[in-house]
Amino acid sequence: MQTSLAPSSTPIPGQYWQWRGHQIYYVAAGSKHPQRPPLLLVHGFGASTDHWRKNISELSAEFQVFAIDLLGFGRSAKPKLQYSGDLWREQLHDFINEVIGQKTVVAGNSLGGYACLCVAGEFPDSVAGVVLLNSAGPFSEPAALEAQIQPPKKPWQQFTGKTLKWLFKQRLAQILLFQYVRQRWVIRRTLEQVYLDKTAITNQLVEEIYRPAYDKGALDVFVSVFSTPQGEKVDVLLQKLTCPLLLLWGEADPWMKARERSQKFHQYYPQLTEYFLQAGHCPHDEVPEQVNAYLRDWVLNTVRC
Repeated sequence: MQTSLAPSSTPIPGQYWQWRGHQIYYVAAGSKHPQRPPLLLVHGFGASTDHWRKNISELSAEFQVFAIDLLGFGRSAKPKLQYSGDLWREQLHDFINEVIGQKTVVAGNSLGGYACLCVAGEFPDSVAGVVLLNSAGPFSEPAALEAQIQPPKKPWQQFTGKTLKWLFKQRLAQILLFQYVRQRWVIRRTLEQVYLDKTAITNQLVEEIYRPAYDKGALDVFVSVFSTPQGEKVDVLLQKLTCPLLLLWGEADPWMKARERSQKFHQYYPQLTEYFLQAGHCPHDEVPEQVNAYLRDWVLNTVRC
């Protein structure tokens, strides 16, 4: 695999796009290529375009590259809405049509991966290819299998579960929980749990996650994301997919059981391409050289404009 520029840790300044009355922040780099599709990079929960800083500069040497802050995150507006895959699917689809203007390769990490899969499944004419990096999103489980995976809960477990659900709906509990999770030391500790390479957890990274959490409306976004019903199942979306699919797994991710989820993706979309990396939940930030090279080669050899 070939690589070009060394990944840069300096974020590229962006601009704003008006979407449904809300300010959406995005970054654009590189030049349009007639024979190569543009790339759209989509962050995960709590992150932003800053999380792609090690990827944009290198990839933009050969592609036109966009990165976007999903509504509710980063420097984008944080209105009080019901946040879901459906909302972000519409946002990404409109951004591709109104700003990029041609079929695009969408690449997403975690929650951003699920959003990318949603737009590719529902709007195939807008997406030239999909890259998922430790993508989130639920799979359907047959009732019998679900019973084996989750045996009947004991009465005290049912009571505890209902109590926690009730508690999370109380405004004071929501405020206290959010005040806790957005502290710098908690952000750092969470990153230490999901990053294999601890040296990648810099003060800059912590600050990039910390800063948007204090924006007006951030609390309501946090509550909505964790209380909104699950969206379309991943297997349903995969059955609608018509474009090439690349999976990049940080194999040491404690949140995603990469090998198990990989089998499910193969079951519903066997023609995919896949690589396992020595990294955690955010391989694009831990091993950017490898991610950039795999993504670059896959697009050039697999995806057609």
